[in-house]
Amino acid sequence: MFVIKFCLALFAFAIISRLFVLQVWSREYYSTLAENKHVLKKELLPERGRIFFQNDRKTGEMAPLALNKDTFIVVADPKIIINPSQAAYILAKKLELDELSVASKLKNSNSRYEIIKKQVDAAAVEELKLEKMTGIFFERQPARFYPEKEMASQVVGFSGLSDDGKPVGHYGLEGYFNDLLSGKTGYMLGERDATGGWLPLAGREIEEAINGADLVLTMDKTIEYIACQKLSEGVAEYKAKGGTVIILNPKTGAILAMCDAPGFDPNSYQKTKNIRAFNNSAIFTPYEPGSVFKAITMAGALDAGAVTPDTTYFDKGFIQLGSQIIKNAANKSYGNQTMTGVLKESINTGAYFAAHALGHKDFRKYVQDFGFGVLTGVELDTEVSGNISSLEKEKEIYLATASFGQGITATPMQLVSAFGAIANQGKLYKPYIISEIRQSDGTVEKRTPELVRQVISTRAARLLSGMLTTVVREGHGKQAGVAGYYIGGKTGTAQIAGSNGEYSEGATNQTFIGFGPVDDPAFVMLVKYEEPERVYAEYTAVPTFGEIAKFLLQYLEIPPNK
Repeated sequence: MFVIKFCLALFAFAIISRLFVLQVWSREYYSTLAENKHVLKKELLPERGRIFFQNDRKTGEMAPLALNKDTFIVVADPKIIINPSQAAYILAKKLELDELSVASKLKNSNSRYEIIKKQVDAAAVEELKLEKMTGIFFERQPARFYPEKEMASQVVGFSGLSDDGKPVGHYGLEGYFNDLLSGKTGYMLGERDATGGWLPLAGREIEEAINGADLVLTMDKTIEYIACQKLSEGVAEYKAKGGTVIILNPKTGAILAMCDAPGFDPNSYQKTKNIRAFNNSAIFTPYEPGSVFKAITMAGALDAGAVTPDTTYFDKGFIQLGSQIIKNAANKSYGNQTMTGVLKESINTGAYFAAHALGHKDFRKYVQDFGFGVLTGVELDTEVSGNISSLEKEKEIYLATASFGQGITATPMQLVSAFGAIANQGKLYKPYIISEIRQSDGTVEKRTPELVRQVISTRAARLLSGMLTTVVREGHGKQAGVAGYYIGGKTGTAQIAGSNGEYSEGATNQTFIGFGPVDDPAFVMLVKYEEPERVYAEYTAVPTFGEIAKFLLQYLEIPPNK
């Protein structure tokens, strides 16, 4: 009897302990579990905001750069498939898959859910539906669609799926504006019936999803198309590793075109072999700009009154600075030269002469005022600031090399923005790429130009513009000229420093930056090639600039002024 009573007491204690665990200790867990049995919650996904080019500035017509479309996930339930071998053959053929791989999924009798393929387009799904295969289902899946494919790919970036299956943007506009484009997820909360379906609507709680905002760009589709086409042709012709074109309105900072080559197709970004292709070199890849920077040096010297266009000096081809020697390209010497001649012939020693006349401290200030060493603030993902830290050092050699664009780095965006200030009477505007943000509720936020600062005086800017016109008319920029127009600009062929700081023989970045018409500029443009096989920018970036500039002046309907 004692044993029986002890066992009964032990059994009663076990029951009480279990009840305590179920009703007290794990109450919250089991309450939630019970709730999930009769409460149904469904997420309501918002539609991702679209992105548009300008297409016709007179009518306001737009052209899509990023849209949404429905795709489908093809799913199989192996337990109810009647003929797995036949189904595998049809699916593999229609979806361009490996038949053996599909067959192994269909023969997995322990599974009720096998994903055959994701992101299948509607046309393929309609074909599969005609086969009337038992056990094959189609789940709707929103997807991003980029109708222009590689064009402006680094600008737009791409949208993929997060771990929880929701769209998320990467790089470019998709990355920078991800939260704005994503919108806000909603939900529907209600009770299940005995079959697991929804009970009548009256008992439901609904919070509607808020769709993402649409972006309208300042970029013009036609200008972008021509710029990208000419750049791609140049990369191929000059056998360059890559290239960049940026075109902006110097009076506002609005970006009219931005192109990188080679690009990638954001519709199938997973197939991109080198992820470096995702980076937008215009804002992500700083480099030593070379002789285009002589225009910045001369701008500061003119503005401060340290030199005039006619100030002369004698060039003997080199300058000795302690143990180091500064030489001109190809070891040339030019004798008596004016500051205009320094830009026309692209003389390194002349750039140092102007910088030395200006002084180290003031030179550094002008470089900073032009926007170097800091982010421009353009609304694109992964912008970097470049590096002008060598100007903090007082040694004369750092002033000398920086005066002709070596020993410091800048992004193409910083350079074209700085030249925009020269073109625009000394006024530096922040570059911007968004014209309008259109919310799903109909409200529209219009972006307006943002003046950063007056960098140099109007007089200095006009003097320098005239000097840069001489570069195009008589110097290394002749092929940038357009008949009937005054065009100003500067070439730059810069050696590329390796990881050890040494410059490699032959490898150069070649740049031309120009604007026109000089008396009333409608555009400022940068063309850059990375390591082309030709020797100087005069034979690569300059002719590409000239071709695009000729188109621009016609497209923008600017009458000849020469």
